[in-house]
Amino acid sequence: MSDGSSRPPERPSAGPARVPAPARWRDRAAGLAGLPVALALRLLDPLMAAVQRLIGAGRMPYVFLFPNFVFFGLFVFLPIGINVVFSVTGGPALFPSERPFVGAEQYAYLFDCGSYLDPSSCREDHFWRGVWNTAVFVLFQVGTMVLVSLVTALVLNRPIRGRGFFRAVYFFPVLLSPVVVALIWKWILQRDGLLNAAITSLGGQKILFFVDPSWAMFWAVFVSVWAHMGFYTLILLAGLQAIPSDLYEAAEMDRTPRWRILRRITLPLLWPNMIVVIVLSLIKGVQTFDEVFVLTGGGPGTATLMVVQYIYETAFANQVQNFGLAAAASVVLGLVLFALTLAQLAATRMKER
Repeated sequence: MSDGSSRPPERPSAGPARVPAPARWRDRAAGLAGLPVALALRLLDPLMAAVQRLIGAGRMPYVFLFPNFVFFGLFVFLPIGINVVFSVTGGPALFPSERPFVGAEQYAYLFDCGSYLDPSSCREDHFWRGVWNTAVFVLFQVGTMVLVSLVTALVLNRPIRGRGFFRAVYFFPVLLSPVVVALIWKWILQRDGLLNAAITSLGGQKILFFVDPSWAMFWAVFVSVWAHMGFYTLILLAGLQAIPSDLYEAAEMDRTPRWRILRRITLPLLWPNMIVVIVLSLIKGVQTFDEVFVLTGGGPGTATLMVVQYIYETAFANQVQNFGLAAAASVVLGLVLFALTLAQLAATRMKER
């Protein structure tokens, strides 16, 4: 007899969820792709366990660092040592064993000047023209780079529409090769390039940008800033986002003018990032070669000849190759970069404090 209670019919228990076929094939493919790595790790396990028993667990980090030490030794420290040897030897021979020792003669030749402010009074005038051109380039390039990157970071830090898109657009040139950047702008700026085509279509006369020394240096600075400002903007943008928003809210409640907020809050708290940007851009500016070399070739004449281009031409491009003189110039440049690197480390420690 029925007791009058009604129970819902029991549903059959559902089986395990079926994985779609594309997902199954993707998982199988991933498993097959990982087999070589898993096999290699299994084979290395006994070897690494034996090494750990032999030297102890505390020394295992040096085992993993050893390949990097070998790499840096072969491709960084050894070439630096060979370069120093070349800088104190002379002659046209390529092998160090065939080059006579001349001491500091190459350095004395580089620094033999009537006045360091007048490159034409120096025995190696091209080197000092490269030094002064590099100094002028770094002065304008770093100043413009820092200013433009700061303004761009301040704008991109505001709640504007399409902020993510504009951040990607400003960073995109950093992803391009410097040679590609220089070729693009050379195509735009050459005599029959895109910019002159636009000027003549408006009734103007063609401008020979690469014939006038002032125009050539201007465009070298402009192209370098355009190519690298995205990287430094990213550093400053990270610094802006690290500033506590409570400070800005308190300033707005006090009706503080925007220029005073920028001066009293933003710039002081952003200063550690600014120091890093200044030092990094200085190092990059001193090392400039590929963009300017492709864009202007160092011309017109020696108007845009940089130190690195001088080293390259002295060692490899000139009809008479002088490896010793080029090595001495590169050692001098290396000491300058080393000083700038120490400044960067000091700036980084200042930022941490």
